Amino acid sequence: MAESASIEVAACRPRRLRRTTALRRMVRETVLTVNDLIYPMFVMEGTEKRVEVPSMPGCWRYSLDLLLTEIKAIHRLGIGAIALFPLIADNKKDNAGTESYNPAGLVPRAVRAIKETIPDMIVITDVALDPYSSEGHDGIAKDGKILNDETVAVLVKQALVHAEAGADFVAPSDMMDGRVGAIRRALDAEGWIHVGILAYSAKYASAYYGPFRDALDSAPKFGDKKTYQMDPANGREAFKEVELDILEGADIVMVKPALAYLDVICRIKQRTNLPVAAYNVSGEYAMVKAAAQQGWIDEQTVVLETLTSMKRAGADMILTYFAKEVALALQSA
Repeated sequence: MAESASIEVAACRPRRLRRTTALRRMVRETVLTVNDLIYPMFVMEGTEKRVEVPSMPGCWRYSLDLLLTEIKAIHRLGIGAIALFPLIADNKKDNAGTESYNPAGLVPRAVRAIKETIPDMIVITDVALDPYSSEGHDGIAKDGKILNDETVAVLVKQALVHAEAGADFVAPSDMMDGRVGAIRRALDAEGWIHVGILAYSAKYASAYYGPFRDALDSAPKFGDKKTYQMDPANGREAFKEVELDILEGADIVMVKPALAYLDVICRIKQRTNLPVAAYNVSGEYAMVKAAAQQGWIDEQTVVLETLTSMKRAGADMILTYFAKEVALALQSA
């Protein structure tokens, strides 16, 4: 009988690689940088106006002149992209969202001004009807229902106006069926082949959006958005939405919200080679701010950990209202 060899197993001590700051930094798997950040910003009519959103402390609606000043400041911090959302006056809202494709409207004017002032700032425009809708919905309403194809026709007009103004990406956030393909075909037909589509592909009917609707006065006037935004209980359905948007011509796909849907971000990242965006939404922001104001958490540490978790899950970029604070924190790290 052959002599059996005895093998001594070395003691496993993972703490060796956690011993010092330099060691932890060297083996760190996920690194959050300013290049990962997209800053959502709110613009409104007027001059020299800056109004804080009550449910989002530290977030402001800016008139265009002050918006440009703020964009210059974040550009100096290294933030290279913004997502633009308008506050539209009630007298310009109707059920068909006609103000959304006004070439002289607030968003086209803002885009032109931003591109003239900071040409290399990436400008992403929201394509949806809810800021412009008298009903507060992302589409045209009729008899208590949201019309899909009629809405898509308006979204196409809106996207073309944004492209003409100089937007780098249009971001359809409405969740109407077929809108990505319709927008891509229209952009290409008009010669806007360089304008990208950042698709809100897996956008859930989430309770985390409340403060955003406060910011834009865009809450639905009847019912809810569950017939077009996704059921929070569904994960596999997100694959269908993402795959359809990719087939229709999306350049970037998004999961919204982010924090309660990290599993969806991770699974989508494993199924596509396209960049994946995550939206750290208003409710997530407001909860952190509220807890920090009570002294229950360290805001900066929690924010950095939270955004790092989104990147670790697979997000290539993160839309976050914390972008400016994070950029400042990363500079001093």
